[in-house]
Amino acid sequence: MDIGALKLIYFSPTQTTKKVLEGIAQGFQASTVEHVDLTPHDSSMREIVEMHDELAIIGSPVYIGRLPADTISRLRRIKGNDTPAAVVVVYGNREYEDALLELRDLALEAGFKPVAAGAFIGEHSLSTSAMPIAAGRPDAEDLIKAKEFGKMIREKIKAMQPSDETLPLQVPGGFPYREPPPLPKVSPVTQETACTKCKKCASVCPTGAITIEDMVVTDQSVCIRCCACVKNCPTGARTMEDSRILHKAEQLFMNCRKRKEPETYL
Repeated sequence: MDIGALKLIYFSPTQTTKKVLEGIAQGFQASTVEHVDLTPHDSSMREIVEMHDELAIIGSPVYIGRLPADTISRLRRIKGNDTPAAVVVVYGNREYEDALLELRDLALEAGFKPVAAGAFIGEHSLSTSAMPIAAGRPDAEDLIKAKEFGKMIREKIKAMQPSDETLPLQVPGGFPYREPPPLPKVSPVTQETACTKCKKCASVCPTGAITIEDMVVTDQSVCIRCCACVKNCPTGARTMEDSRILHKAEQLFMNCRKRKEPETYL
């Protein structure tokens, strides 16, 4: 089977998932690469995207061993039309648990044929300079492995015939998926003395949780604690201060220091 076009489909608030998918695309060496970015808040209202005669690489971060609800709802606006897909999750050096299986199943539900899967590591959303958790990842080594994965996908696609019957791709995970523990409704806060009202935080928020008038206001009921606002604030005015979240970050910092490597399945 000869496929020259790629669609990169991703939810990536802090850009780590996007970087991994771009590395895979470099290895695949497609003639054309189109991005379908499901991250912006208005993407939940975009028209349904139809797939035709291309390979999709579908990526999502992992939140507590599962897919974010926003990945699920937004990916359901993509119609696979029996096109092949590689599914990729990116996690913060703890565990990806059921997330890869969940993404494979979601791709099947959307009409894709998953032919490859991968779990890569990205800087944790709670990582800070004081408590780094997989800081700087995906790094150069990760991106080399992403490119190698892209080459392997290309070779598998070349060897496939349109008439080939494909069995469901086997990936780790359990079903029913594990229910994550409930999270407190908290969000990063703004240090008003350091805030310049540049509105960068509002522009990168994937759920539209942030509004800015005289002050920066965050709707905690829709904040998903991706910390895109924290990592993109040019003055460091956005910070996470909730003691429960900081305690969790400290646990991750202490217990998840051993470097984990990407895992791929073909």
